[in-house]
Amino acid sequence: MQAEEHADPPRLDVAELAALIGGSPAGVAVLDADLRYVYVNQAFERLNGMPAAAHLGRTADDVLAEVDVRTDVVHRVLGDGRARAVTVGARTRTDPAVVRRSWRISYHRVEEGGRVLGLVGIAQEITSTQDDREELERARSYVALLDSAAASIGTSLDADATCQELAEFVVPVMADIAVVEVLPEAGGQGRREPAPGALRVRRAGLAVVPELAEGIARFGGAGADIDYPPDAAVARCVTTGEPVIENLADDAWFARSAPAPERVAAYRAIGLHSVVAVPLTAAGRPLGVLSLVRAGDSPPFTEGLDVVVARTLAGRAAVDVDHAYRYAHEHRVALELQRSLLSDPRVPNRGIEIASLYLPAGEEAVVGGDWFDAIPLHGGRHMKVMGDVMGHGVEAAVAMSNYRSMLRLMAEDDLPPHRVLERLDKAVERSGLDRAATCLIAVVDRREGVCEVASAGHPPPVFIDPGAPRARVARIPVGPPLGTGFGGYSTTVLPCGPGTVLFMYTDGLVERRGEDIDVSIERLGRLTMPTGGRLEDLLDRVVDRYADTAEDDIAVLVSRSRGY
Repeated sequence: MQAEEHADPPRLDVAELAALIGGSPAGVAVLDADLRYVYVNQAFERLNGMPAAAHLGRTADDVLAEVDVRTDVVHRVLGDGRARAVTVGARTRTDPAVVRRSWRISYHRVEEGGRVLGLVGIAQEITSTQDDREELERARSYVALLDSAAASIGTSLDADATCQELAEFVVPVMADIAVVEVLPEAGGQGRREPAPGALRVRRAGLAVVPELAEGIARFGGAGADIDYPPDAAVARCVTTGEPVIENLADDAWFARSAPAPERVAAYRAIGLHSVVAVPLTAAGRPLGVLSLVRAGDSPPFTEGLDVVVARTLAGRAAVDVDHAYRYAHEHRVALELQRSLLSDPRVPNRGIEIASLYLPAGEEAVVGGDWFDAIPLHGGRHMKVMGDVMGHGVEAAVAMSNYRSMLRLMAEDDLPPHRVLERLDKAVERSGLDRAATCLIAVVDRREGVCEVASAGHPPPVFIDPGAPRARVARIPVGPPLGTGFGGYSTTVLPCGPGTVLFMYTDGLVERRGEDIDVSIERLGRLTMPTGGRLEDLLDRVVDRYADTAEDDIAVLVSRSRGY
């Protein structure tokens, strides 16, 4: 009995197994009770890219160090005898560095006479099935991504903000790293020239998964100029206007795609292996490139769904970027035109002080049509004008210039304010200007100490007497805006003696959402002016009191006569 107890355990008949399963298309491996390989068939050799001899006598952990073979499951099968199956995904020695395959492996315990001899593992490749399942899940996530794109990309008229929104939108759903780079605008000054043949782009957006953030930081963030060699994916994408996919991970690929040779080692260190570059194009004009990068265990990009979705998102973003560029150009033109027209008005004659201000509603607000002017008249009198063309942008600024020019010509005839407005209204109608405007004309006669005022749909003037406890808000008839052709203006004569400040403004100063404009105008009655006070100090107080809550452009013109 003792001899029988200490006898060697029965051994698996490898020759018999080979005869049975040697030609099986499934990969079959036999392990002994210590989980060491005692047999593998030809299919299993091909699966691991190793000959049978390299398996025998070694454990699965020894042979497949980079594959999670689920030894916990194997031990449970060995212990209780209940067969189990697991799904394993990995790269083998026979696969390219960027290809990941999947297998379904079932483990069965082998017994004889109640003694455990070992295990049989049968591996069936399910890569295509697994790929189909992952592709379906990816398609579902991409559909959801496209559905929410409009609400997340292009939320402002700022091109760089749109580029950053695009980059952040696709990480991590589509890529581990997303870079949006735009072609520099023509005529840039003070920038170094790129190397011959290199493509110069400006990085406008960058997003990265947290685990790669430190490694990517050294490559330059938003605002950096990047020069790509002609063979780089970004350069080829711009040149051809077509997507470029690169899924190679050798040094030759890195050297071709990197902006500088020293980056090759850095790219390899963080595990970059797959790139797709898609063009940002609007109305046939190239604007830049969206580059998506995958690293580590992320799957490589494919020609199908990845490119279609990336190109769709890039196309949508390109439209928003193009709108932002056009807006910025129009804004610059309109602002320069308005600034030229809103230069400090000339002092009409000695003895008159004038100060003015113009405040746009915000740094990014489209320029408006506000204007003011001061025109000398006969007999020591002078005309002051405050106007506001309806609308914004270049067209409003051009219309403002036309209004101002026509009014200056009509002022030379020395007519009362209401007659000037009537003639201007008819001239605008004949000229074909399609922009209505409000206008306030005030003619000050220092000798008589009076001011003649007429309004075409414009807020009333305010008179601030020196040392008075309150200002006087003028009660005057208000005619229709200019350009409507209705006429019906009238002139009101109001006292305006030496030292009295005439305060004229556009409606941006007083219009507030949810408040009646008459209430807002009456608030101007709180303005005061000490005898001898500076007009500039008055404007500073106006800015402090009203600018923060303004929703439209503000223009103010203040003047004071010293007597005659």
